[in-house]
Amino acid sequence: QVQLVESGGGLVQAGGSLRLSCAASGRTFSSYTMGWFRQAPGKEREFVAAMWSDGSTYYADSVKGRFTISRDNAKNTVYLQMSSLKPEDTAVYYCAAGRVITLWTVTSTKTYDYWGQGTQVTVSS
Repeated sequence: QVQLVESGGGLVQAGGSLRLSCAASGRTFSSYTMGWFRQAPGKEREFVAAMWSDGSTYYADSVKGRFTISRDNAKNTVYLQMSSLKPEDTAVYYCAAGRVITLWTVTSTKTYDYWGQGTQVTVSS
């Protein structure tokens, strides 16, 4: 069982930056693929970024070049550094963990086993 707790959300002006953190419980954190998703009001939850246990990463086109995912296995924590934020980045951001994630399934919410409660990010124009 893995428990995930996000933090770092808040209100920021367009063009600003935020860093989200996701702290995980459990001794097998390093073996999980970690992902970030977001959900805006009235929209479906969408994929943002993911990092496999070997350090490989994958990003949604909408955030590529602006967001960076990283992890610190010693701290059981995954981060999402967000820069050049836009109003359309406003959403609740969720951290997720999965065991068997491939390049073909990394963007699907169905393939992740554990989810955090989410943290709100609001970007004002």
